[in-house]
Amino acid sequence: MGIFQRFARIPLKSTYIWSLCRQYSTDLTAVDRALIQHRNPGAAPPRLPFSRVTQEDLAFFRTLLPGRTITDPDLLKSSNVDWLKTVEGNSEVLLRPKTTEEVSQILRYCNERNLAVCPQGGNTGLVGGSVPVFDEIILSTSLMKQVITFDNISGILTCQAGCVLENLSNYLEERDFIMPLDLGAKGSCHIGGNVSTNAGGLRLLRYGSLRGTVLGLEVVLADGRILNCLATLRKDNTGYDLKQLFIGSEGTLGVITAVSILCPRKPKAVNVAFLGCSSFQQLLETFQCCRGMLGEILSAFEFLDASCMSLLEKHLKLTNPITESPFYIVIETAGSNATHDEEKLHKFLEEVMTSSLVTDGTVATEATKIKALWSLRERVTEALTHEGYTYKYDISLPVEKIYDLVQDMRGHLGDMAKNVVGYGHVGDGNLHLNITSPSKDPALLAAIEPYVYEWTSKWKGSISAEHGLGLKKRNYIYYSKPSEAVALMGSIKAMLDPKGILNPYKTLPDNIH
Repeated sequence: MGIFQRFARIPLKSTYIWSLCRQYSTDLTAVDRALIQHRNPGAAPPRLPFSRVTQEDLAFFRTLLPGRTITDPDLLKSSNVDWLKTVEGNSEVLLRPKTTEEVSQILRYCNERNLAVCPQGGNTGLVGGSVPVFDEIILSTSLMKQVITFDNISGILTCQAGCVLENLSNYLEERDFIMPLDLGAKGSCHIGGNVSTNAGGLRLLRYGSLRGTVLGLEVVLADGRILNCLATLRKDNTGYDLKQLFIGSEGTLGVITAVSILCPRKPKAVNVAFLGCSSFQQLLETFQCCRGMLGEILSAFEFLDASCMSLLEKHLKLTNPITESPFYIVIETAGSNATHDEEKLHKFLEEVMTSSLVTDGTVATEATKIKALWSLRERVTEALTHEGYTYKYDISLPVEKIYDLVQDMRGHLGDMAKNVVGYGHVGDGNLHLNITSPSKDPALLAAIEPYVYEWTSKWKGSISAEHGLGLKKRNYIYYSKPSEAVALMGSIKAMLDPKGILNPYKTLPDNIH
């Protein structure tokens, strides 16, 4: 490992809030709303004819949830605004149930009263899916944080939906297991929200998506019925796999209240390499070599470009541990034999260095240094928030086309954008394209969209790889799904939630054709 022993020392506000208040639907004429929708398909639609919360409703909720029915505007504020501070609702009620039965009674009552509900976990979403658009009641899972069971033979964890991902990770590590997913927002995000958005994250290359690791779900439907599919079996081929309907449905079909998930054993040896490449083609060739030579111990292959590194250095004062490069790679290996893993990694590093695929690099094996290297990838989103207003795109593409979109977007926008940066999960073909400007700029947005979606559709990609559609991207679904598929989604929504009270204005387009 000698050639890579060197290791260098390694409250957000936005001026522009996209305010989506109740008066939106009444202050504008139908023509005005149509024009806004035409100009910006990500804008809020008119408020649907849901009931308003009355004193009688509040009395019911306070009886059901004594001390857990929040109406103080100051306490509601953080739940009304998304993490990016770009979408703000106007909910007057926050409910904090502790049990599935309480969720059931809430939804049964809201369905009868025609009251819209916005399910909310850790509120770390990036597409406006976890906050109200108008005055929907916020149903928070923050108090549903109990581990129900853990089987240390099978590695199957069953827990409530409000468990914070990092807390679950700590719980499992004490028992020599790990969660199959890892996210930059792990300190805040809830496992129920992860499942509801089918979050991907940093370990997908190794352990696959939540569609494979989630074994069972408990879900409360719009009318209050409890659907108990909380299986702990790896094999169950009896009828339709109903849990898949709710994974990635963003709370529009039901509220997930509990999850059973298959967890891998904690690796005994973890290594992280941070490498520099002079071109994206060399980065791809390094990835190809990496998969061949590291094989079963490869757990992550991430990248960021030089622009991302500049933002990390400028805003977060992080230090680049290697020579400046156009592209950077984070590679993680995880296995059961330290000597075996280090030998494989050493041979791989010698190969990519001698073939000039990699220009410089460093390796970490100690926990603190591993964390420092990972922060260079995980904190890019945080660094971007200091750049002004950020337009975020979560794109899935054929691996060889990932960075072409970044370069084409730079050429397309010219001087209109302050920064166009790219980073993401090479192993999954997932690009996080971020475009910044000093403030919210409608002209810049018009230049980005629908260009970015047309480009993605041209190369058979997905306009949302892991963030979901939420409010912001719902009307762009046709760039990734045929009309027949979207129509069927609408039929499923109508069957499970005929009054449309669950997370309205999200995921599905305003007009299904």
